[in-house]
Amino acid sequence: MKYISSQKLRELKKELEKHKTVLRQQIAERIQEAQTQGDVTENAEYAEAKEAQAFNEGRIMELENLINNAVVVPRKRKKDAVQIGSQIVVKDKKGKKFKFTIIGSEDANPIEGKISNESPLGQAFLGQKQGDEIQVQTPKGKIKYKIMRIK
Repeated sequence: MKYISSQKLRELKKELEKHKTVLRQQIAERIQEAQTQGDVTENAEYAEAKEAQAFNEGRIMELENLINNAVVVPRKRKKDAVQIGSQIVVKDKKGKKFKFTIIGSEDANPIEGKISNESPLGQAFLGQKQGDEIQVQTPKGKIKYKIMRIK
């Protein structure tokens, strides 16, 4: 089960449609063109087109699986505890404040403060309440955060 935003789900569906229609057609045309050039056993263009076809079909399967198993993060949620979709403000032991949004791994972008529910930091925040303190092991060592606000 993968948690994703409704926007990301729309993006994935659009990408899937492109792979199923436009890219499939383009690859089929490349294969057909390569076949008209004679013996396909020594035809590099044919081999490349077949490789592109395999990659495209693999991506289609991956996208279909992701879409079929996706759980869209609800826009409205309780604010009494951190959950997927929560926006939180935390403070480290030095008093520096950080804003994080807990989201599914497909939407994660740590630079923007969007952290995955599957990451160590995301897992540590889940279920916690305003005022709770957590400690997380990171590559730089243990870091403590206090949850100041949950939106």
